[in-house]
Amino acid sequence: MALHITGDSAADTLLTDNPLALLVGMLLDQQVPMETAFAGPLKIEQRTGAVDAAAIASMDPEAFFEAFRQTPAVHRFPGSMATRVQTLCQVLVEEWGGDAAALWTTGDPDGPEVLKRLKKLPGFGEQKAKIFLALLGKQYGFTGAGWREAAGDYGVEGSLRSVADIVSVESLTKVRENKKAMKAAAKAAK
Repeated sequence: MALHITGDSAADTLLTDNPLALLVGMLLDQQVPMETAFAGPLKIEQRTGAVDAAAIASMDPEAFFEAFRQTPAVHRFPGSMATRVQTLCQVLVEEWGGDAAALWTTGDPDGPEVLKRLKKLPGFGEQKAKIFLALLGKQYGFTGAGWREAAGDYGVEGSLRSVADIVSVESLTKVRENKKAMKAAAKAAK
């Protein structure tokens, strides 16, 4: 398994090899292009030396914010997103022993249970949790029973609705086109 989300081989390798990086990328995926969000964990690692929940959770918040703010910024809202990433890491340390993968591996959970766990994380609402569950199932090897149903429309094979369906430059383009069409349809329906 190898992810191809950002178009940057180093960023994609980090996402593939480090479950926390993938979770942080998903957290950052709002109000910025998907590639920018999922390239964020590599910038964090390069600037702080860590993509480890315990290390990030214990960093000085001001220093962590400065790492987010450096040009190019990790996110267009560096202050709030640095806080969210640190808060996420603190929850992972307190509730999951600092192991992001424990969310989908501890206790051999099914899809609905992983969705429930994801929705408890700071910054993960219903939609983001479903998209991440679909990403786990479609590309990250998660095979828990009922994951497709729990992920809703994002779990549909070949749906091209989200980051869960990006496996190449071509699929990225198709996901973008589909998202644009869905937004236009939603706007027209109002």
